[in-house]
Amino acid sequence: MTRRPSPPPHPVVLVIDNLEYGGAQRQVVELANHIDPSRFDIHICSLSEYVPLAERMVDSERRLHVITKRWKYDVTVVPRLAMLLHRLKADIVHGYLFAAEIAVRLAGRLAHTPLIFGSERNTDYFLKRRQLLTYRLTRDCMDLLVANSHAGAQFDCRLLGYCPSQCRVIHNGVDTQRFRPHDEQALRRELGIDDQEFVVGMFASFKKQKNHQLLFRATRRVLQRLPQTRLLLVGDELHGGMYGSDNYKRDMDRLVDELAIRERCLFLGNRRDVERLYCVCDLTVLPSLFEGTPNVALESMACGVPVIATQVSDNELIIPDGRAGYLITLGDEIALTEKICQLLEDSSRRLQMGREARAWVEEQFSLARLVEKTARVYQDALESLDTLARCRNRE
Repeated sequence: MTRRPSPPPHPVVLVIDNLEYGGAQRQVVELANHIDPSRFDIHICSLSEYVPLAERMVDSERRLHVITKRWKYDVTVVPRLAMLLHRLKADIVHGYLFAAEIAVRLAGRLAHTPLIFGSERNTDYFLKRRQLLTYRLTRDCMDLLVANSHAGAQFDCRLLGYCPSQCRVIHNGVDTQRFRPHDEQALRRELGIDDQEFVVGMFASFKKQKNHQLLFRATRRVLQRLPQTRLLLVGDELHGGMYGSDNYKRDMDRLVDELAIRERCLFLGNRRDVERLYCVCDLTVLPSLFEGTPNVALESMACGVPVIATQVSDNELIIPDGRAGYLITLGDEIALTEKICQLLEDSSRRLQMGREARAWVEEQFSLARLVEKTARVYQDALESLDTLARCRNRE
């Protein structure tokens, strides 16, 4: 019997504002690198020439496209993106972040792309009136919303009027081969950290959502009890100082001096070796005001480093409280101080939590699970489209 040839992979275009060192950007690159290429031919389109994460993308020369958004309201992005979708014969176009998502909705319709997907990477944040209006006016252009948290999906349904049946939740995944426990004593020495010192890490861009001040204020208290503690900060302001991140970083810089903790802080900026830096830390802290699925929490746990985070959004589903780390009430400086000190003072508890954190992420939040769930959502949507087409043909 002659074997029927396999169908060609479905072309899928992931469109995002840029490829800077952000959580959404890292997930887009990981998805493009690891989804089954025999089923989906994934391309990434950036609306900015700022693409530092492109160096981690496999086959970027063929699969990375840049359509530069040249000014704030550059409407020419839409026809240029539509031309790319038409040329690639995209079956699915999937937008990430505001500018890209609006462009995707309009360009997808213009190019007659069969399926147009949106994303929600956060929750409970402020939308300007023009953003809210634009989302609502283009709502009917989108077929499905993929949120990385239940809180994010509920937020969009509540604020933007999406039907819950339009939403799918896929929590982020982490590459557990890249992010894994290993000895980094040499890097500690390179950074000037003594063997007797504790290291508390925070991996986050300098933007208001990340709430650095809560950790800075808690650090002053921690140092009164454990003066041998160092604070390691990885991340920088957003590209071009977007969303006031440049002003926020200056405010945090002043606060560090007001609290007199600068000599105990290591500001490292954006780094390419974050998987090594997690392993320098005894624990990490994520004091965010709101989140989607925080990549940094997953990465830290995958490295066997427990996390202390605020109890916001889906964090209670991501970080098992008392097993892989601790959850604290948002704004509770005293509780954060106490949990940091408890873990630093109890090495056996800290190591046990690290082991449980690693096992938890391997089981629930691996990159393989992210890819599998995303592929299933794409495939289900395509099959529903085929079923609808067959029904219409019979009519």
